[in-house]
Amino acid sequence: MRVAITGASGLIGTALAGSLRQDGHEVIKLVRRSPQQPDQVSWDPQASDGGVDPATFDGVDAVVHLSGAPVAGGWWTRARKRELRDSRIQSTRALVTAIGKAATPPAALLCGSAVGWYGDTGSREVDESAPAGTGFLAGLVRDWEAASRGGPPGLRVVNLRSGVVLSSQGGMLAPLAPLFRFGLGARLGSGRQYISWIAVTDHVAAVRYLIEHADIEGPVNLTAPNPVTNAEFTAELGRALRRPARLWVPSPVLRAGLGELSGELLGSQRVRPARLLQEGFAFRYPGVATALAAAFSPKD
Repeated sequence: MRVAITGASGLIGTALAGSLRQDGHEVIKLVRRSPQQPDQVSWDPQASDGGVDPATFDGVDAVVHLSGAPVAGGWWTRARKRELRDSRIQSTRALVTAIGKAATPPAALLCGSAVGWYGDTGSREVDESAPAGTGFLAGLVRDWEAASRGGPPGLRVVNLRSGVVLSSQGGMLAPLAPLFRFGLGARLGSGRQYISWIAVTDHVAAVRYLIEHADIEGPVNLTAPNPVTNAEFTAELGRALRRPARLWVPSPVLRAGLGELSGELLGSQRVRPARLLQEGFAFRYPGVATALAAAFSPKD
């Protein structure tokens, strides 16, 4: 199998590429710089013609699009919001354009998305059938998914609505772990808001499962079946690192320090991976305690 990946140097892309290669599959990395390795192909997502030679996709079975500026990369200024949108929506349009020009287009496009689609769900559990929520992030994800659907006839599109990906190598845990190790672990706001998470091992396995199952398309929640509250997550992370986590950051402090972005930390997203469960996908880490223990084990 041949798989092309954008964002292959990120947390998920690195893990996915490694997993595929370990099983003997070929990986092509689309990079936004001059290629430095034989497996890399230059890609300019700002170009109106797609920014990549369409022949790149000849013989490719699936494209996994993971490119996008980090949401938690700073205050959501007007310029920052534009960057978040362009890095997702414009790059997706460029990729779809390039795929459409290929002589033999790939069979599937698995496009990054997020549980931000649902907005703040409170304590209400939602699945893929729920409509888009409100707010900046929900609007961004809605337009991101819409951009993925402009490809050639017959292209199977799967929207990967990812939750918080747990790995000691990056993502949310990378900045949190040092704070917790110094005894500065803290719940945020009321602590009652839900976090929908997934271990990086399960995320990679789910993406591969979706590549291989040609009958699955549309939105798929990439979250573990057991979301937890912020208070529960904080306590379990403290246990995994063997450090107390008794501090508390009040909501006004978060709002003052992070502005509009604080809404994503104080908001609640209780998301169920209904489609993966219906399809019979088996999670290796369905519970957050075992997922965090594995993330920080010496073998991880």
